[in-house]
Amino acid sequence: MSAVPSNGADPGLVGPNSVTWQLHADPAMWLAGITSLYLQSLHPLAAAGVVQNSNFREDPLGRLMRTAKFVSMSTYAPLDEVHAGAAKVRAVHRSLRGKDPDTGRTFRIDRPDLLLWVHCAEVAMFLSIVRRAGFRLTREQADRYFDEQRRSAALVGLDPDEVPGSTAQMSTYLRDMRGELRRGEDSEVVYEFLHKPPLPGVLGFGLPIYEPTVAHLAYSLLPRWAIRLHGHSAYAPAASTAMLRAVRSAAFLVPAPIRWRSPHGYVPQAMRRLGPSVRPSTKLLPID
Repeated sequence: MSAVPSNGADPGLVGPNSVTWQLHADPAMWLAGITSLYLQSLHPLAAAGVVQNSNFREDPLGRLMRTAKFVSMSTYAPLDEVHAGAAKVRAVHRSLRGKDPDTGRTFRIDRPDLLLWVHCAEVAMFLSIVRRAGFRLTREQADRYFDEQRRSAALVGLDPDEVPGSTAQMSTYLRDMRGELRRGEDSEVVYEFLHKPPLPGVLGFGLPIYEPTVAHLAYSLLPRWAIRLHGHSAYAPAASTAMLRAVRSAAFLVPAPIRWRSPHGYVPQAMRRLGPSVRPSTKLLPID
């Protein structure tokens, strides 16, 4: 099945007939986003860039929500909005610097190797965890997802030809990166923050539920090699998968129009722009 808007409206960066369009609407994406932050923090410079430049201690939900907004915008918004938003992100990255925790040297946040690591850690966890949650994809569809995400990588300034565009290429990249990854002071800051964010007011009362069912579950969904590098105990793989699927099932009890209001209602806006036939669904997955 395919969704073809009949009104000539802008379908956006990847369009409603993409794997990305369907996968990014899945509620498991929220957990996948947190998991990607744990993975990204294993790169010493990526972690230093976050700790030294972010106000995450004052705005604990800000980083996750900004990432979620960018992912949703780049998937569902019209191209003019996508490119305008991407230009702002690139401008912010251009202005930021970090200090290498080992050498003390200053480095640019928008170094291509760092942008590539952040991108790959993010989309690799998106695909891995949403599939693990029960979203079924063929190998060809998984390859297509990574190929589509090259367009997203280009938005932050990467050369698409230098970005992994298949499951095999992504596996090779992640394997080759392991020698550069390690636990450090900054990765510990990220780990502790994601487990116990200083939530304001009444939100703080939810921490006893959030920590085991969201924070530690998201950590436990990392690849086993990444968990070993972090050095913290995790739920057993089978238990993690069962919890992930239970959380996803619970999320599906919330009607989709309500779930899709966040972040910033990009999915319902796309449906209004393009028509109801573009509603995200596994039925729209491309068949190669």
